[in-house]
Amino acid sequence: MEHYTMGLTLKVWRQKSTNDQGGFETYQVKDISSEMSFLEMFDVLNERLINEGKEPIAFDHDCREGICGMCSMHINGRAHGPWAGTTTCQLHMRAFKDGDTITVEPWRAGAFPVLKDLTVDRSAFDRIIEAGGYISVNTGNAVDANAIPVPKDKADAAFAAAACIGCGACVAACKNSSAMLFVSAKVSQLAQLPQGEPERTTRALNMVAQMDKEGFGSCTNTGACEAECPKEISLTNIARLNREFIRAGFTYEK
Repeated sequence: MEHYTMGLTLKVWRQKSTNDQGGFETYQVKDISSEMSFLEMFDVLNERLINEGKEPIAFDHDCREGICGMCSMHINGRAHGPWAGTTTCQLHMRAFKDGDTITVEPWRAGAFPVLKDLTVDRSAFDRIIEAGGYISVNTGNAVDANAIPVPKDKADAAFAAAACIGCGACVAACKNSSAMLFVSAKVSQLAQLPQGEPERTTRALNMVAQMDKEGFGSCTNTGACEAECPKEISLTNIARLNREFIRAGFTYEK
């Protein structure tokens, strides 16, 4: 793999707070290695800004291993950038070439208000999980892994749904800012396991109700969420959520 360095023009969204209007600012960066990650490139820029006595660009990050879902950036109009199935922290600068202009924005959704610059408030996802995305169990010693038999196909499907990292790319990519892919992944994960059966009905109803309460839009099955999801969560989970919701509506007893 050829290694090279590049110079880039960055158009970055700067916003002091949620109530500030915000706008784009342009920066020039030089000697950027093609082997850097996108966030490392931002580290270089921020170090320069700090040395110049300027305010560094605020952005979310944590593990930088494609696991935590914190690195939420819209890069050249795409959530997490041009590579499919890749988080921003795992996007390397070899995806770009010398002289490119890169536009970087925060997630654009009413339910994800901008806190500062590229950082948004995604606590709406936390409240959706609190509404039903869990299994109530008594504390105590961990049971043996094979204590409850689970069919292989169900275990695989639950594991695939559990791969969702809650980054919000599905919301950012959707023209309606729908959170259906996120919610459906969390519902699907638990609906297919016997441990999730006791709260199966209330889970679907409560999580969808909370999603609507948070102000996320409706799903119109355009598929942009699946296309931009860094973990490639399938649209089939949305179909499963719809089935779970309808089933819950018929069987729920107040």
